[in-house]
Amino acid sequence: MKRFIALFVVLMLAISVSVAAAETLTVNVWDANQAPGIQQIADEWSEISGIDVKVEVVDWNNYWTLLEAGAYGGTLPDVFWTHSNTVQMYMDADLLLKLNDYIENDEAIDLDNYYPGIVELYTRSDGNVYAVPKDHDTIALLYNKAIFDKYGVEYPTDNWTWEDMYAAAEQITEASEGSVYGLALNTSNNQDGWYNVVYDYGANIVNEEHNGTTIDSPQGKAAMEMVRQLLTVGAPQSVVAETGTDSLFQSDKVGMITQGSWMITSFYNAEHADDYKWALLPYADVNGNGEADPEERWSCYNGLGWAAAYNTPNPDAAYSLISWFCSEEGQLKQAELGITMAGMPGISEEFANAFPGMDITPFLEAEDFSLYMRPYTRNTVVWEDALQQSGGFLDAWQNPEDPEVMEQACDNAAKIIRDAIAEEEW
Repeated sequence: MKRFIALFVVLMLAISVSVAAAETLTVNVWDANQAPGIQQIADEWSEISGIDVKVEVVDWNNYWTLLEAGAYGGTLPDVFWTHSNTVQMYMDADLLLKLNDYIENDEAIDLDNYYPGIVELYTRSDGNVYAVPKDHDTIALLYNKAIFDKYGVEYPTDNWTWEDMYAAAEQITEASEGSVYGLALNTSNNQDGWYNVVYDYGANIVNEEHNGTTIDSPQGKAAMEMVRQLLTVGAPQSVVAETGTDSLFQSDKVGMITQGSWMITSFYNAEHADDYKWALLPYADVNGNGEADPEERWSCYNGLGWAAAYNTPNPDAAYSLISWFCSEEGQLKQAELGITMAGMPGISEEFANAFPGMDITPFLEAEDFSLYMRPYTRNTVVWEDALQQSGGFLDAWQNPEDPEVMEQACDNAAKIIRDAIAEEEW
Protein backbone atom coordinates (compact mmCIF):
# COMPACT_ATOMS: atom_id res chain seq x y z
CA MET A 1 0.00 0.00 0.00
CA LYS A 2 2.88 2.40 0.75
CA ARG A 3 4.26 1.83 -2.77
CA PHE A 4 0.86 2.59 -4.26
CA ILE A 5 0.44 5.77 -2.21
CA ALA A 6 3.81 6.98 -3.48
CA LEU A 7 2.83 6.24 -7.06
CA PHE A 8 -0.48 7.97 -6.53
CA VAL A 9 1.16 11.17 -5.26
CA VAL A 10 3.64 11.17 -8.14
CA LEU A 11 0.82 10.69 -10.64
CA MET A 12 -1.18 13.57 -9.23
CA LEU A 13 1.83 15.86 -9.59
CA ALA A 14 2.79 14.55 -13.02
CA ILE A 15 -0.56 15.18 -14.66
CA SER A 16 -0.99 18.53 -12.90
CA VAL A 17 -4.42 17.68 -11.60
CA SER A 18 -6.69 20.61 -11.21
CA VAL A 19 -8.34 19.10 -8.19
CA ALA A 20 -7.92 22.07 -5.90
CA ALA A 21 -11.20 23.46 -7.19
CA ALA A 22 -12.99 20.21 -6.40
CA GLU A 23 -14.53 20.00 -2.97
CA THR A 24 -16.63 16.85 -3.40
CA LEU A 25 -16.96 14.09 -5.97
CA THR A 26 -20.34 12.41 -6.25
CA VAL A 27 -20.27 8.64 -6.83
CA ASN A 28 -23.38 6.66 -7.78
CA VAL A 29 -23.83 2.91 -7.18
CA TRP A 30 -26.91 0.68 -7.02
CA ASP A 31 -25.90 -1.92 -4.42
CA ALA A 32 -26.40 -0.90 -0.79
CA ASN A 33 -24.38 -3.93 0.35
CA GLN A 34 -21.27 -2.62 -1.40
CA ALA A 35 -21.65 1.04 -0.55
CA PRO A 36 -20.01 1.05 2.93
CA GLY A 37 -16.88 -0.69 1.68
CA ILE A 38 -16.65 1.55 -1.36
CA GLN A 39 -17.02 4.60 0.85
CA GLN A 40 -14.21 3.28 3.05
CA ILE A 41 -11.86 2.89 0.09
CA ALA A 42 -12.87 6.30 -1.23
CA ASP A 43 -12.20 7.89 2.16
CA GLU A 44 -8.62 6.61 1.99
CA TRP A 45 -8.26 8.43 -1.33
CA SER A 46 -9.77 11.55 0.22
CA GLU A 47 -7.13 11.56 2.96
CA ILE A 48 -4.47 11.92 0.27
CA SER A 49 -6.27 14.10 -2.27
CA GLY A 50 -8.09 16.38 0.14
CA ILE A 51 -11.27 15.88 -1.87
CA ASP A 52 -14.39 14.48 -0.24
CA VAL A 53 -16.29 11.63 -1.89
CA LYS A 54 -20.01 11.13 -1.41
CA VAL A 55 -21.20 7.62 -2.33
CA GLU A 56 -24.91 7.63 -3.13
CA VAL A 57 -26.99 4.46 -3.53
CA VAL A 58 -29.75 4.48 -6.14
CA ASP A 59 -31.74 1.25 -6.52
CA TRP A 60 -31.32 -0.67 -9.79
CA ASN A 61 -34.57 0.39 -11.43
CA ASN A 62 -34.18 4.08 -10.64
CA TYR A 63 -30.44 4.09 -11.33
CA TRP A 64 -30.83 3.93 -15.09
CA THR A 65 -33.75 6.35 -15.13
CA LEU A 66 -31.74 8.93 -13.20
CA LEU A 67 -28.62 8.27 -15.25
CA GLU A 68 -30.51 8.80 -18.49
CA ALA A 69 -32.10 11.95 -17.13
CA GLY A 70 -28.70 13.17 -16.01
CA ALA A 71 -27.24 12.48 -19.44
CA TYR A 72 -29.90 14.59 -21.14
CA GLY A 73 -29.81 17.27 -18.48
CA GLY A 74 -26.05 17.46 -18.17
CA THR A 75 -26.05 16.45 -14.51
CA LEU A 76 -24.44 13.03 -14.47
CA PRO A 77 -22.64 12.03 -11.27
CA ASP A 78 -18.88 12.53 -11.39
CA VAL A 79 -18.07 8.83 -11.10
CA PHE A 80 -20.47 5.90 -11.44
CA TRP A 81 -20.92 2.23 -12.29
CA THR A 82 -21.51 1.06 -15.83
CA HIS A 83 -23.08 -2.21 -16.96
CA SER A 84 -23.17 -4.33 -20.11
CA ASN A 85 -26.87 -3.61 -20.67
CA THR A 86 -26.42 0.03 -21.59
CA VAL A 87 -22.76 1.01 -21.75
CA GLN A 88 -22.53 0.70 -25.55
CA MET A 89 -25.09 3.45 -25.98
CA TYR A 90 -23.39 5.75 -23.48
CA MET A 91 -20.02 5.20 -25.13
CA ASP A 92 -21.38 5.79 -28.63
CA ALA A 93 -23.08 9.00 -27.47
CA ASP A 94 -19.78 10.26 -25.95
CA LEU A 95 -21.44 10.71 -22.57
CA LEU A 96 -18.52 9.13 -20.72
CA LEU A 97 -15.07 10.56 -20.15
CA LYS A 98 -12.51 9.07 -22.54
CA LEU A 99 -9.78 7.49 -20.43
CA ASN A 100 -7.07 6.52 -22.92
CA ASP A 101 -4.62 9.32 -22.12
CA TYR A 102 -5.13 8.93 -18.39
CA ILE A 103 -4.50 5.19 -18.52
CA GLU A 104 -1.44 5.62 -20.72
CA ASN A 105 0.16 7.87 -18.10
CA ASP A 106 -0.96 5.85 -15.09
CA GLU A 107 1.54 3.35 -13.66
CA ALA A 108 -1.21 1.84 -11.48
CA ILE A 109 -3.45 0.74 -14.38
CA ASP A 110 -2.55 -1.76 -17.11
CA LEU A 111 -5.61 -3.07 -18.94
CA ASP A 112 -3.76 -6.29 -19.79
CA ASN A 113 -4.10 -7.23 -16.11
CA TYR A 114 -7.92 -7.40 -16.15
CA TYR A 115 -10.40 -9.96 -17.46
CA PRO A 116 -10.25 -9.47 -21.26
CA GLY A 117 -14.01 -9.76 -21.73
CA ILE A 118 -14.64 -6.91 -19.32
CA VAL A 119 -11.97 -4.72 -20.91
CA GLU A 120 -13.54 -5.37 -24.33
CA LEU A 121 -16.95 -4.45 -22.95
CA TYR A 122 -15.79 -0.96 -21.99
CA THR A 123 -13.69 -0.34 -25.09
CA ARG A 124 -15.42 1.18 -28.12
CA SER A 125 -14.75 -0.21 -31.58
CA ASP A 126 -12.46 2.75 -32.32
CA GLY A 127 -10.20 1.76 -29.41
CA ASN A 128 -11.35 4.43 -27.01
CA VAL A 129 -11.75 3.25 -23.39
CA TYR A 130 -14.58 4.63 -21.27
CA ALA A 131 -14.46 2.58 -18.06
CA VAL A 132 -11.95 0.57 -16.05
CA PRO A 133 -13.06 -2.88 -14.82
CA LYS A 134 -14.29 -2.75 -11.25
CA ASP A 135 -14.92 -6.44 -10.54
CA HIS A 136 -16.16 -9.73 -11.87
CA ASP A 137 -18.74 -12.19 -10.58
CA THR A 138 -19.63 -15.87 -10.87
CA ILE A 139 -22.68 -17.98 -10.06
CA ALA A 140 -23.20 -20.79 -7.54
CA LEU A 141 -25.98 -22.94 -6.11
CA LEU A 142 -27.35 -22.01 -2.68
CA TYR A 143 -29.22 -24.60 -0.63
CA ASN A 144 -30.83 -24.77 2.79
CA LYS A 145 -29.25 -27.65 4.69
CA ALA A 146 -32.09 -27.78 7.23
CA ILE A 147 -34.68 -28.33 4.50
CA PHE A 148 -32.60 -31.06 2.88
CA ASP A 149 -32.24 -32.74 6.28
CA LYS A 150 -35.93 -32.46 7.08
CA TYR A 151 -37.00 -34.24 3.91
CA GLY A 152 -34.14 -36.71 3.76
CA VAL A 153 -32.57 -35.38 0.58
CA GLU A 154 -28.84 -35.69 -0.05
CA TYR A 155 -26.87 -32.46 -0.33
CA PRO A 156 -25.62 -31.20 -3.70
CA THR A 157 -22.22 -32.50 -4.75
CA ASP A 158 -19.58 -31.27 -7.19
CA ASN A 159 -20.82 -33.93 -9.62
CA TRP A 160 -24.47 -32.87 -9.66
CA THR A 161 -26.15 -32.64 -13.06
CA TRP A 162 -29.22 -30.53 -13.76
CA GLU A 163 -31.17 -33.80 -13.67
CA ASP A 164 -29.88 -34.39 -10.13
CA MET A 165 -31.08 -30.91 -9.18
CA TYR A 166 -34.47 -31.69 -10.68
CA ALA A 167 -34.72 -34.98 -8.75
CA ALA A 168 -33.81 -33.34 -5.43
CA ALA A 169 -36.27 -30.50 -6.01
CA GLU A 170 -39.03 -32.94 -6.92
CA GLN A 171 -38.36 -34.96 -3.77
CA ILE A 172 -38.59 -31.89 -1.52
CA THR A 173 -41.71 -30.55 -3.20
CA GLU A 174 -43.50 -33.90 -2.97
CA ALA A 175 -42.34 -34.78 0.55
CA SER A 176 -43.49 -31.41 1.88
CA GLU A 177 -46.83 -31.80 0.09
CA GLY A 178 -46.28 -28.45 -1.54
CA SER A 179 -45.63 -26.45 1.62
CA VAL A 180 -42.00 -26.08 0.55
CA TYR A 181 -40.76 -25.95 -3.02
CA GLY A 182 -37.60 -27.77 -3.98
CA LEU A 183 -36.27 -24.75 -5.83
CA ALA A 184 -37.13 -21.30 -7.09
CA LEU A 185 -35.96 -20.09 -10.46
CA ASN A 186 -36.46 -16.42 -11.20
CA THR A 187 -36.68 -16.41 -14.97
CA SER A 188 -36.14 -12.66 -15.10
CA ASN A 189 -32.75 -13.09 -13.41
CA ASN A 190 -31.12 -14.63 -16.45
CA GLN A 191 -27.44 -14.26 -15.54
CA ASP A 192 -27.73 -16.28 -12.35
CA GLY A 193 -30.28 -18.72 -13.75
CA TRP A 194 -31.31 -20.17 -17.09
CA TYR A 195 -28.53 -18.57 -19.15
CA ASN A 196 -26.09 -21.01 -17.54
CA VAL A 197 -28.14 -24.04 -18.58
CA VAL A 198 -28.15 -22.85 -22.21
CA TYR A 199 -24.36 -22.63 -22.32
CA ASP A 200 -23.94 -25.96 -20.51
CA TYR A 201 -25.82 -27.68 -23.31
CA GLY A 202 -23.62 -26.11 -25.99
CA ALA A 203 -25.80 -23.23 -27.17
CA ASN A 204 -25.62 -19.48 -26.61
CA ILE A 205 -27.85 -16.48 -26.10
CA VAL A 206 -25.58 -14.20 -28.14
CA ASN A 207 -22.41 -15.38 -29.85
CA GLU A 208 -18.95 -13.97 -29.21
CA GLU A 209 -19.25 -11.72 -32.26
CA HIS A 210 -22.46 -10.22 -30.84
CA ASN A 211 -24.25 -10.80 -34.12
CA GLY A 212 -26.27 -13.98 -33.67
CA THR A 213 -27.77 -16.63 -31.38
CA THR A 214 -28.20 -20.41 -31.25
CA ILE A 215 -31.05 -20.49 -28.72
CA ASP A 216 -33.21 -22.21 -31.36
CA SER A 217 -30.62 -24.92 -32.13
CA PRO A 218 -31.14 -28.52 -30.95
CA GLN A 219 -28.72 -27.79 -28.10
CA GLY A 220 -30.58 -24.63 -27.17
CA LYS A 221 -33.93 -26.39 -27.17
CA ALA A 222 -32.53 -29.26 -25.11
CA ALA A 223 -31.30 -26.73 -22.55
CA MET A 224 -34.64 -24.96 -22.39
CA GLU A 225 -36.41 -28.30 -22.05
CA MET A 226 -34.28 -28.85 -18.94
CA VAL A 227 -35.29 -25.41 -17.68
CA ARG A 228 -38.93 -26.29 -18.32
CA GLN A 229 -38.61 -29.45 -16.25
CA LEU A 230 -37.01 -27.52 -13.38
CA LEU A 231 -39.90 -25.07 -13.42
CA THR A 232 -42.40 -27.91 -12.97
CA VAL A 233 -40.94 -28.85 -9.58
CA GLY A 234 -40.20 -25.32 -8.40
CA ALA A 235 -42.16 -22.38 -7.11
CA PRO A 236 -44.67 -21.11 -9.71
CA GLN A 237 -43.58 -17.98 -11.52
CA SER A 238 -46.58 -16.11 -10.13
CA VAL A 239 -45.21 -16.75 -6.63
CA VAL A 240 -41.67 -15.89 -7.66
CA ALA A 241 -42.80 -12.65 -9.31
CA GLU A 242 -44.70 -11.61 -6.20
CA THR A 243 -42.14 -12.59 -3.55
CA GLY A 244 -38.76 -13.05 -5.24
CA THR A 245 -36.43 -16.02 -5.03
CA ASP A 246 -34.25 -14.52 -2.29
CA SER A 247 -37.20 -13.79 0.00
CA LEU A 248 -38.68 -17.24 -0.62
CA PHE A 249 -35.36 -18.83 0.26
CA GLN A 250 -34.86 -16.78 3.42
CA SER A 251 -38.44 -17.57 4.47
CA ASP A 252 -37.66 -21.33 4.32
CA LYS A 253 -40.15 -21.76 1.47
CA VAL A 254 -37.66 -23.15 -1.06
CA GLY A 255 -34.73 -25.52 -0.74
CA MET A 256 -32.48 -24.18 -3.51
CA ILE A 257 -31.78 -21.16 -5.67
CA THR A 258 -28.94 -20.13 -7.93
CA GLN A 259 -27.38 -16.77 -7.17
CA GLY A 260 -24.47 -14.50 -8.01
CA SER A 261 -21.48 -13.63 -5.87
CA TRP A 262 -22.74 -10.06 -5.55
CA MET A 263 -25.50 -11.34 -3.24
CA ILE A 264 -23.37 -13.23 -0.71
CA THR A 265 -23.60 -10.50 1.93
CA SER A 266 -27.40 -10.66 1.99
CA PHE A 267 -27.38 -14.35 2.85
CA TYR A 268 -24.39 -14.09 5.16
CA ASN A 269 -26.29 -11.60 7.32
CA ALA A 270 -29.60 -13.49 7.15
CA GLU A 271 -31.33 -14.92 10.21
CA HIS A 272 -30.80 -18.57 9.24
CA ALA A 273 -27.37 -18.14 7.67
CA ASP A 274 -25.99 -21.16 9.54
CA ASP A 275 -28.24 -23.38 7.43
CA TYR A 276 -27.15 -21.85 4.12
CA LYS A 277 -24.54 -23.65 2.05
CA TRP A 278 -23.02 -22.87 -1.36
CA ALA A 279 -22.23 -25.51 -3.98
CA LEU A 280 -21.00 -25.59 -7.55
CA LEU A 281 -23.58 -25.08 -10.26
CA PRO A 282 -24.82 -28.36 -11.74
CA TYR A 283 -23.59 -29.37 -15.19
CA ALA A 284 -25.09 -30.91 -18.32
CA ASP A 285 -23.73 -34.40 -18.97
CA VAL A 286 -24.10 -34.10 -22.74
CA ASN A 287 -21.02 -36.28 -23.28
CA GLY A 288 -22.61 -39.04 -21.22
CA ASN A 289 -19.44 -39.95 -19.34
CA GLY A 290 -20.74 -39.10 -15.88
CA GLU A 291 -18.06 -36.45 -15.34
CA ALA A 292 -18.24 -32.67 -15.48
CA ASP A 293 -16.14 -31.85 -18.53
CA PRO A 294 -15.12 -28.17 -18.85
CA GLU A 295 -17.48 -27.48 -21.74
CA GLU A 296 -20.42 -28.92 -19.79
CA ARG A 297 -20.31 -26.57 -16.80
CA TRP A 298 -20.36 -22.84 -17.40
CA SER A 299 -20.81 -19.85 -15.17
CA CYS A 300 -21.90 -16.54 -16.54
CA TYR A 301 -19.65 -13.70 -15.47
CA ASN A 302 -20.03 -10.00 -15.79
CA GLY A 303 -18.01 -7.06 -14.63
CA LEU A 304 -18.97 -3.55 -13.73
CA GLY A 305 -16.84 -0.63 -14.81
CA TRP A 306 -15.94 2.61 -13.09
CA ALA A 307 -16.69 5.50 -15.44
CA ALA A 308 -16.75 9.28 -15.22
CA ALA A 309 -19.16 11.76 -16.78
CA TYR A 310 -17.91 13.37 -19.97
CA ASN A 311 -18.64 16.81 -18.49
CA THR A 312 -17.52 16.33 -14.91
CA PRO A 313 -16.04 19.64 -13.71
CA ASN A 314 -13.08 17.71 -12.31
CA PRO A 315 -11.99 15.06 -14.84
CA ASP A 316 -8.50 14.68 -13.35
CA ALA A 317 -9.89 14.10 -9.87
CA ALA A 318 -12.55 11.74 -11.21
CA TYR A 319 -9.98 9.61 -13.00
CA SER A 320 -7.67 9.69 -9.99
CA LEU A 321 -10.47 8.17 -7.89
CA ILE A 322 -11.19 5.56 -10.57
CA SER A 323 -7.51 4.64 -10.59
CA TRP A 324 -7.56 4.27 -6.82
CA PHE A 325 -10.56 1.94 -6.98
CA CYS A 326 -9.19 -0.16 -9.86
CA SER A 327 -5.49 -0.44 -8.98
CA GLU A 328 -4.28 -3.83 -7.78
CA GLU A 329 -4.19 -2.49 -4.23
CA GLY A 330 -7.71 -1.12 -4.51
CA GLN A 331 -8.99 -4.36 -6.00
CA LEU A 332 -7.34 -6.37 -3.24
CA LYS A 333 -8.87 -4.10 -0.60
CA GLN A 334 -12.26 -4.60 -2.26
CA ALA A 335 -11.87 -8.37 -1.98
CA GLU A 336 -10.64 -8.22 1.62
CA LEU A 337 -13.66 -6.15 2.65
CA GLY A 338 -16.01 -8.66 1.02
CA ILE A 339 -17.34 -6.04 -1.38
CA THR A 340 -16.96 -8.26 -4.42
CA MET A 341 -14.39 -10.27 -6.37
CA ALA A 342 -11.72 -8.40 -8.29
CA GLY A 343 -11.70 -7.34 -11.93
CA MET A 344 -8.19 -8.81 -12.12
CA PRO A 345 -7.61 -12.56 -12.22
CA GLY A 346 -5.72 -14.11 -9.35
CA ILE A 347 -6.35 -11.67 -6.50
CA SER A 348 -9.82 -12.68 -5.33
CA GLU A 349 -8.69 -15.32 -2.84
CA GLU A 350 -9.07 -12.88 0.04
CA PHE A 351 -12.74 -12.55 -0.85
CA ALA A 352 -13.31 -16.06 0.51
CA ASN A 353 -11.92 -15.01 3.89
CA ALA A 354 -14.30 -12.07 4.24
CA PHE A 355 -17.19 -14.29 5.35
CA PRO A 356 -16.01 -16.38 8.34
CA GLY A 357 -18.29 -19.30 9.01
CA MET A 358 -19.66 -19.43 5.45
CA ASP A 359 -17.80 -21.35 2.76
CA ILE A 360 -18.06 -19.36 -0.47
CA THR A 361 -15.28 -21.17 -2.33
CA PRO A 362 -17.68 -22.46 -5.05
CA PHE A 363 -17.61 -18.94 -6.49
CA LEU A 364 -13.82 -19.10 -6.73
CA GLU A 365 -13.85 -22.70 -7.95
CA ALA A 366 -16.06 -21.55 -10.81
CA GLU A 367 -12.89 -20.01 -12.25
CA ASP A 368 -11.67 -23.55 -12.97
CA PHE A 369 -14.49 -24.35 -15.37
CA SER A 370 -15.75 -22.45 -18.36
CA LEU A 371 -16.71 -18.80 -17.95
CA TYR A 372 -18.66 -16.81 -20.49
CA MET A 373 -19.21 -13.10 -20.55
CA ARG A 374 -22.79 -12.07 -19.87
CA PRO A 375 -24.41 -11.86 -23.32
CA TYR A 376 -24.72 -8.32 -24.63
CA THR A 377 -25.16 -6.33 -27.81
CA ARG A 378 -25.25 -2.62 -28.46
CA ASN A 379 -28.73 -2.32 -26.94
CA THR A 380 -29.17 -5.43 -24.82
CA VAL A 381 -32.32 -4.28 -23.04
CA VAL A 382 -34.34 -4.28 -26.29
CA TRP A 383 -34.19 -8.05 -26.81
CA GLU A 384 -33.64 -8.96 -23.16
CA ASP A 385 -36.87 -7.26 -22.12
CA ALA A 386 -38.75 -8.72 -25.11
CA LEU A 387 -37.74 -12.25 -24.10
CA GLN A 388 -39.70 -11.77 -20.87
CA GLN A 389 -42.90 -10.74 -22.66
CA SER A 390 -45.67 -12.62 -24.43
CA GLY A 391 -44.24 -13.71 -27.75
CA GLY A 392 -40.95 -14.47 -26.02
CA PHE A 393 -40.61 -16.89 -23.11
CA LEU A 394 -43.44 -15.58 -20.94
CA ASP A 395 -45.99 -18.19 -22.02
CA ALA A 396 -43.44 -20.96 -21.47
CA TRP A 397 -42.56 -19.60 -18.02
CA GLN A 398 -46.21 -19.53 -17.02
CA ASN A 399 -47.11 -22.91 -18.60
CA PRO A 400 -44.13 -25.18 -17.92
CA GLU A 401 -46.20 -28.34 -18.20
CA ASP A 402 -46.36 -28.02 -21.99
CA PRO A 403 -43.04 -28.82 -23.75
CA GLU A 404 -44.36 -27.61 -27.11
CA VAL A 405 -44.84 -24.11 -25.72
CA MET A 406 -41.18 -24.01 -24.66
CA GLU A 407 -39.97 -25.28 -28.02
CA GLN A 408 -41.93 -22.59 -29.86
CA ALA A 409 -40.63 -20.01 -27.40
CA CYS A 410 -37.05 -20.87 -28.40
CA ASP A 411 -37.89 -20.12 -32.03
CA ASN A 412 -39.58 -16.88 -31.00
CA ALA A 413 -36.62 -15.89 -28.84
CA ALA A 414 -34.16 -16.44 -31.68
CA LYS A 415 -36.17 -14.17 -33.97
CA ILE A 416 -36.41 -11.49 -31.27
CA ILE A 417 -32.64 -11.48 -30.74
CA ARG A 418 -31.76 -11.55 -34.44
CA ASP A 419 -34.24 -8.83 -35.33
CA ALA A 420 -32.95 -6.62 -32.51
CA ILE A 421 -29.35 -7.10 -33.60
CA ALA A 422 -30.29 -6.27 -37.20
CA GLU A 423 -31.59 -2.91 -36.01
CA GLU A 424 -28.36 -2.07 -34.20
CA GLU A 425 -25.47 -0.17 -35.71
CA TRP A 426 -22.11 -1.14 -34.30
